[in-house]
Amino acid sequence: MTLYIGREASKLWKRFCSETTTEINLLLDNWKYLLAGLIFQYIHGLAARGVHYLHRPGPTLQDLGFYFLPELGQDKAYISETVFTFVFLSFVLWTFHPFIFKSKKIYTVLVWCRVLAFLVASQALRIITFYSTQLPGPNYHCREGSKLARLPKPHSALEVFLINFPRGVIYGCGDLIFSSHMIFTLVFVLTYQKYGTKSCIKHFAWLVATVQSLLIVASRKHYTVDVVVAWYTVSLVIFFIDKKLPELPDRSSGNLLLLLPLSTKDKDGKSKEENHKLLNGNSVDPADWRPRTQVNGKIQEDANGIHDNAMNGA
Repeated sequence: MTLYIGREASKLWKRFCSETTTEINLLLDNWKYLLAGLIFQYIHGLAARGVHYLHRPGPTLQDLGFYFLPELGQDKAYISETVFTFVFLSFVLWTFHPFIFKSKKIYTVLVWCRVLAFLVASQALRIITFYSTQLPGPNYHCREGSKLARLPKPHSALEVFLINFPRGVIYGCGDLIFSSHMIFTLVFVLTYQKYGTKSCIKHFAWLVATVQSLLIVASRKHYTVDVVVAWYTVSLVIFFIDKKLPELPDRSSGNLLLLLPLSTKDKDGKSKEENHKLLNGNSVDPADWRPRTQVNGKIQEDANGIHDNAMNGA
């Protein structure tokens, strides 16, 4: 038993080291895209913080979702946050599964480049919408009488740029029209829908996304329109951007060599092999390898030549 555990641990460590080397090579080629995506996450938080200064509390707008869904109450607002945390952590762990599991379909770096591209496009539209129209927030801390509904004028620019993380993000107001939680949830679910391998998990992910939508409305964190707009807008954004981006390589086909540049040694070896073939009179292109047959001391190109010589001899 101890021998088996030691052997499996050795295989796991070798797999981890090999995957780390592969991902580092991909990271060196794509770090700019990842960095830009992460920087935009800060810009998105900064924009949400800025619109909070413009927020003016008022009566809650009439909403069909508020009419049909019972209000959870302020003390149960943690339920939707718990579901979102579960979705977020589950997706992050899945993107790193190639480091552990033998069967793998994705590259971690390339998947995150794609995910951040989806997030950036959706969040850019979200920023445009909530700065175009400011609505009175339906959340409890955004209503009239709450001290957090309005932010006092900042004493310095540094106070704005620090965005008071994480309290400023959790207790934000005015960033409506889109639901930020639904943007992340739908991007994660749609990404796993395309690159995941377990159909049962795919069905469960869609169920969780639906439950998350209902919980957001029941918690009065967003209006129903915020959730509805997120559902069809994020789906359209992913559809069009996914068509523009190059398709991710499938690891099952073993085409990693197409992603990584050949080393100098490999290039030299390949050049020597090609020169050797040329010196021997062989073409490098496999398409020129035609069957040749020797008949009466002469080399014929194909079977048709043999047939013609036989007819002439007759």
